[in-house]
Amino acid sequence: MRKYLPILLLLAFTAAVFLATSFQPSLLDDADATHAEAAKEMIERNDWVTLHVNGIRYLEKAPMLYWLTAASFRVFGFNAFAVRLPIVLGILALAFVAYRFGSWAYSETAGLYAAATLATCVGMFLFTRVMIPEAILTLWFTLAHYCFLRGFFGEGSQKRWYYGLYAAIALAVLTKGLIGIVFIVGPIGLFLLLTRSLLTELRHLRLLTGSLLFLAIAAPWHLLAGFRNERFFWFYFMNEHVYRFLGKREPKDYNRVPFVFYWLMHLLWLFPWSIGVTLLASQKPAINLNSDRQRLINLYVWIWAALILVFFNISTSQEYYTFPVYAPLALLLGAALATAEYRLEAQKFLLRAQGVLAVIGLIAAAVLGGLVWQARGVQPTGDLSVLLNQAPSDAEQYTLSLGHFFDLTTNTFAELRVLAIGAALILSIGFLLAFRFRQNQRHSLAMAAMVVSMGLMFVWANLAQQQFDPVLSSRGLADEIQRRWEPGAKIIFNGEYETGSSIAFYTNEQILLLNGRVTGMAFGSTYPDVPPIFLEAADVRRLWLGGDRIFFFTEENKKEKTLNSIEGLPVFPFANRGGKTVLSNKP
Repeated sequence: MRKYLPILLLLAFTAAVFLATSFQPSLLDDADATHAEAAKEMIERNDWVTLHVNGIRYLEKAPMLYWLTAASFRVFGFNAFAVRLPIVLGILALAFVAYRFGSWAYSETAGLYAAATLATCVGMFLFTRVMIPEAILTLWFTLAHYCFLRGFFGEGSQKRWYYGLYAAIALAVLTKGLIGIVFIVGPIGLFLLLTRSLLTELRHLRLLTGSLLFLAIAAPWHLLAGFRNERFFWFYFMNEHVYRFLGKREPKDYNRVPFVFYWLMHLLWLFPWSIGVTLLASQKPAINLNSDRQRLINLYVWIWAALILVFFNISTSQEYYTFPVYAPLALLLGAALATAEYRLEAQKFLLRAQGVLAVIGLIAAAVLGGLVWQARGVQPTGDLSVLLNQAPSDAEQYTLSLGHFFDLTTNTFAELRVLAIGAALILSIGFLLAFRFRQNQRHSLAMAAMVVSMGLMFVWANLAQQQFDPVLSSRGLADEIQRRWEPGAKIIFNGEYETGSSIAFYTNEQILLLNGRVTGMAFGSTYPDVPPIFLEAADVRRLWLGGDRIFFFTEENKKEKTLNSIEGLPVFPFANRGGKTVLSNKP
C-alpha cells in the first residue's frame, strides 16, 4: 500500500482542486453553455442519438461527452457542477493511466512525474474550464497506446491487450470523430514500419476480432444518426472532418493560431513541468528491435507526440486542439525528470532548471505586484467589465479560444488586487521551496511543492475567473429575466445564439433569433422540423407590439443596430451587465 501512497495522494489532491473549482463560475456563453444545452435537451427529448440545441438539430459533434454530461444531469440536476464533473473524472482517470503507463514503461518515479505533469500543468486547468472533450479524448488515446505497447512487448496471452486498443479507438471516435483513429493508428503504423515489424506483428494484432469489437462499440450511433438525419454523413464526415482539416469548413467560426505561437505556447501549456524540456534530449529513440525496450518505447512516444503536433500545424488549429499531445510529452518529461534525479550531471542541470523556475516565479510575482501598484488609484466598482478593453464581438481575436485575454488592462487589477497578491505569494514561495528541496536532494518534496503550488494557483485562478463572470457568462441577465418572467413572455437574441447561450440554459426557455441562422444554427435550420425561432426585423416589430413581454438580448456594441430594428416603438432598458444589454417592450 505504501508503494501507491504518492499516486493516491496526488489523485486525492487533484480531485479536491478540480471538484472545488467546478461549482463556479457560471457556464460561459458560446461553446460551454451551448454544449451543456445539447446534453440537457438530450434528456428532455429522451433522444440519445440526435443532438439538439434550442430545438435545432446539432449534428457537428460526436456524442460521448454529451452522454456523460446528460448522465451527470440525471444525478445532480442542471447546473455547472454536473457539466464539469465528467471532465474532472476524465482528468483523474487520465492521470492514473499516465502513472500506470509511465511506471510500466520507465519507472514508478517517471509514472508519478507523468501523472503530476498532466494533473497540474497550466493547459490541463485552462482548457477544462469549458465543456469540450479534450481531457476525455486524451484519456482514450493514452489508454489505447498503453494497450498497444503492452500487447506489442507481451507474449502469449498478453497479446490480448490489443483488445483494449480497439475498444479505446472506438471510444475515441465516439468522443471526437475520426481523429480518434488517426492519432492512434497513425503512430502504430509508423512505429511498426520503422521497426520493420509490421508483417510479423500483423499476425498478433487480432485484426478481425478487434475490428468487430471496434464496430460493435462505434458503429451503432453513427448508423442511427445517419438513418435519422438526412445528409448527416456528408455534414459530419466531410464538413466537420475533411473540410475542417483543409480550412474550408462552413461556417468559418474559427481562426488559425499563428505558427510561432502554436509551437512556443506548449511551454506555457505544460508549465511548470516544461522546465525539463531540454532534458528530453536524454530520451533517445531506437528503431532496432534488438535495442533496449525503453528506447523503443521512446521511439513510439515521440512518434505519437510528433504526429499530433505536425497534423494540427498543417490543419486549422485552436490553442486547445493539441491538448492530446500533453500525454506523450508528459511521459517523456516524466522519464527525463526521473532519470535526472540519480545522474550526477543531470542533477546539476535539474537544479539549474529548478532555479530558473524559481526566478520565473519571482518575476511573475514582481509583475503582478507592479500591476496592482499601477492600479492603486483605480476605485473598484464590483463590475470588472467596465475596466476591460473589449473589442467588437465579431473581432478576429475572439475566434481564438483565449481571445478575451487581450481585453485585460492595467486598471482591471483594481478588481483583482487581492487575487493577484495571493498568486504572487503562491508562485514565489512555492517555487522557491521546490528549489530548496532540489538543493537538498529531496526530490519527492520538490515535486510535491510544485504540485501544491499549481493546485493553489488553480484555485486562485478560479476565483479570478469568477470576477469575469458578467463578461464571459450571461447568468446574471438570465436571473434578472427569470425574476420578471410572466406567462407568454419571449426572449429574442440579436444575432448568434452562442452570444448569450447561458441565458437559454439557465432560463430553460427557447430563444428566438433575429438574423440568427448562422454558425451552429445554420445546418440544423435546413431540416423540415425546424421550430419557428428565426426572425426578421418585421417579426420583431410584430412581437414587440403584441401583448406579451419581450426580453431583447444584445451585445452592447450592437445595441444601436438593434434599436434601429424597433425604431419608433417603446423601448425600456431592462438590465445591463458585462457589455451585454436586455431591452424590453414593457416597463
